[in-house]
Amino acid sequence: MILLDGKKTANDIKNEIAVKVANLVAGGGKKPHLAAILVGGDGASETYVNAKVKACNKVGFDSTLVRFNANVSEKKLLAEVKKINDNSDIDGLIVQLPLPAHIDELKVTEAINPIKDVDGFHPANIGRMVLNLPTYLPATPAGILELLDRYKIETSGKHCVVIGRSHIVGAPMSILMARNNNPGNCTVTLTHSRTKNLKEITKTADILIVALGKAEFVTADMVKDGVCIIDVGITRVKSDKTKSGWKLLGDVAFDEVSKKSSFITPVPGGVGPMTIAMLLKNTLVSTDKLLY
Repeated sequence: MILLDGKKTANDIKNEIAVKVANLVAGGGKKPHLAAILVGGDGASETYVNAKVKACNKVGFDSTLVRFNANVSEKKLLAEVKKINDNSDIDGLIVQLPLPAHIDELKVTEAINPIKDVDGFHPANIGRMVLNLPTYLPATPAGILELLDRYKIETSGKHCVVIGRSHIVGAPMSILMARNNNPGNCTVTLTHSRTKNLKEITKTADILIVALGKAEFVTADMVKDGVCIIDVGITRVKSDKTKSGWKLLGDVAFDEVSKKSSFITPVPGGVGPMTIAMLLKNTLVSTDKLLY
């Protein structure tokens, strides 16, 4: 079993980006500039956004963080998005999700200029992804592709099963793994909450990508020997064995499933760090303004 070390791989990517930024600036170019909008004080969102700002500093990007209270009006938020869209100094914009219930997430996503949509969530960028045109790939799926590529995991002709059909991970992942590309060229089965005989399907998977949000959902009896496991889930549960009183679990029962796996991502330290690395990579690309 080989552990797919997302933390190390993400650090390698950040170091590569830092060199490119230094060369860009040395050649008279501008530093890439990422803006993030955070609404409310959700703990997980705070953690994610702070990690993104820290990562920007590490690779030499400029960054701007705009904070709003949870009761901010949709109109005011959309006005801020337009302001950043119109600011030529800012190359990339992310609005941290989820947003409060009174704000239409789709309306906000569609308001972002697709050229600055480094999260890859705008319908225009999703459409370009489906057509295999140059675009910003959603950061988590892009991070998974990068792990598969850097660990030289063969995907062509393999059966890839995806559990979960979210617009952020599951649905785009199924499209990307089926593309005529490397990594890609898989036969893909997309499963979800209405799928019948799930265990029978997962046991045929050469590559199993799990993005469900249910702690330790996938157990050893659901996979075959030699499977490659990509665990996207992360759930915080109480624990009397840690200093904090909490521990993080993936969607896969790691201890038992890893014994049957050829490759597997840990939680934490697998897909999570890769997501931020790919956001930085998208932001670096955004400085060229050449995608469209």
